[in-house]
Amino acid sequence: MITAILVMALGAVILGAALGFASIKFKVEGNPLVEKIEAILPQTQCGQCGFPGCKPYAEAIAEGEVEINLCPPGGMEGVRKLADLLGREVKPLEAQEKPKQVAIIDEQTCIGCTLCIQACPVDAIVGAAKQMHTIVESLCTGCELCVKPCPVECIRMETLHETLENWKWKYPVIEIKRVA
Repeated sequence: MITAILVMALGAVILGAALGFASIKFKVEGNPLVEKIEAILPQTQCGQCGFPGCKPYAEAIAEGEVEINLCPPGGMEGVRKLADLLGREVKPLEAQEKPKQVAIIDEQTCIGCTLCIQACPVDAIVGAAKQMHTIVESLCTGCELCVKPCPVECIRMETLHETLENWKWKYPVIEIKRVA
């Protein structure tokens, strides 16, 4: 009985050591700076910066390969936040800053070709082949990638006007707690 317990305990120690070694040997490290930069970027995945998405752009910024002012959807506010994070100089935006917008599909004109669905990087368009498509406004990032492939030009971009539902503080809110 004791022999069986000792054999099982020895087996557990050996397997535990092997797992510990494997976790050190095969450890995958991510750059925490990339995650912080990516959190500042607007996550439109639009490619207007010259990269296929926000994460590759964040990686290039972290490596010092590109400037921090290439993201039109992030605007000057994004450039300022990135400059603060990285201790870099605030430079003017390389492209024209656009207001926040959302895609709208004219449902009477839509032929259901699915080209817009294939172009949308955030899956904000729903519909089926030869059926009318629609935009899930809460998911749409306003990247405009769905506009160009539409053969019947039924997609337009509309500016989102500031309302109580979508308004955000331009600067972080500092919460002050009273001490009794």
